[in-house]
Amino acid sequence: MTVTLAATLCYLALQLGIGIWVARRIASEADYLVAGRRLGPWLATFSTMATWFGAETVVGSAGSAYREGLSVASAEPFGYGLCLILMALIFAVPLWRRGLTTLADLFRTRWGVGVERTAAVILIPSSILWAAAQVRALGTVLATAAPTLDVQTGIAVAAGFVVLYTMVGGLLADAMNDLLQGFVLIAGLLVVGWAVLGAVGGPDGVPAALEAARLARAAAAPAATPPWLEVAEAWAVPVFGSVIATELVARVIATRSPTLARNSTLAAAALYLAVGLIPVGIGLVGASLLPGLADAEQLVPALAQRHLGALGFAVFAGGLVAAILSTVDSTLLVASGLLSHNLLVPLLGVADERRKVRLARAGVLGFGACAFVLAVRAEGVFALVEQASAFGSAGTLVCVTFALFGGPAFGGVRTAYATLAVGTLAYLAGTAAGLTAPFLLSLGGALATYVAGGALGRLRRAPLAASAGA
Repeated sequence: MTVTLAATLCYLALQLGIGIWVARRIASEADYLVAGRRLGPWLATFSTMATWFGAETVVGSAGSAYREGLSVASAEPFGYGLCLILMALIFAVPLWRRGLTTLADLFRTRWGVGVERTAAVILIPSSILWAAAQVRALGTVLATAAPTLDVQTGIAVAAGFVVLYTMVGGLLADAMNDLLQGFVLIAGLLVVGWAVLGAVGGPDGVPAALEAARLARAAAAPAATPPWLEVAEAWAVPVFGSVIATELVARVIATRSPTLARNSTLAAAALYLAVGLIPVGIGLVGASLLPGLADAEQLVPALAQRHLGALGFAVFAGGLVAAILSTVDSTLLVASGLLSHNLLVPLLGVADERRKVRLARAGVLGFGACAFVLAVRAEGVFALVEQASAFGSAGTLVCVTFALFGGPAFGGVRTAYATLAVGTLAYLAGTAAGLTAPFLLSLGGALATYVAGGALGRLRRAPLAASAGA
């Protein structure tokens, strides 16, 4: 066993130990799913940042910068950072004031149980896709730390551990671990960033490294300016596709106050952008250090393994594992919460809080198995994340926006059903047809559907109101 693998396993054991310790404090469904709504500023800020700072930010964004450089189509980390800012300034306070346990609860209070269950069914796949991305990345890390371990076996080990870790502790354990994971993540990225900076000759060597990397990319594939529609899609997916992501909403509604919900999300956005620029910088100079890399998503682990000693690589691996764990347990948890809280508990008539927790834990197990299958079959981490951000999110974003700000009279139950259906089906159809911007198509279709439905509803009510007045 290598030093790095031993350190990684010890770190995983520490995370599990924290989860087991916290599990003794879980007495109700609210304790398990939203940490009893008692997250303070430190836990809320670092939990939001660490949850958002997943494998796609470390592995995916560095790989994208390695292949394509920095262009107008490069939305990471800026797109997801802007998403956090929009959540803080627009959605955080009104969402907190609704007293939700899951995002689907908002659909029940606004349109009834049927729309709530439909929304839950649409929201669940997005979380599973996101979990699969993180599981795949963790499997890649384990395979890098142990050369005798292939990626598929690493994914299997990663999935098994993450399911166990998530089943035990719930959101409170996740938030407590996120505080530790945030520091470990920052330390790990600083260590590898410093090593890469030294490898290119320090700050004075950066311009030459950037030029060498640009020439290497140009030789492999000449640069071309992407069409404006492709650029718009690349930015719309992280910004509008993730602004009301269930994982993010869970952090917002788990804080102690609406002011804290807003401020902690803003602080997390600033921290996310600052730390997220490190892997992007590594990716930009990476082609000068490791030209012709077959798998661009292996860039950061490969550079860390080459330029760091055993201890330094162990710190880096711990940071990457921290980023992955803090995201994947959140995605599995919210998916399980949607299944248990919004579907199974009301359908089965479960009233006992401990039975509710058991149902949520069973959901984590089932969805963990789904994430494993998706992780094995996926082409890469970033592709999974893009699908997770775009699938079904257009209709839910439109409905959530009108539920919070549109007034109770504009848009009824049929309008909500139609908006959710159009948003999901338009994205699936656009993707199947190979369109450049399937998410923008689904977002435009969902918005047009809701506005048209709301306007038609007002026209129908106008004669009734006139006759009643007469």
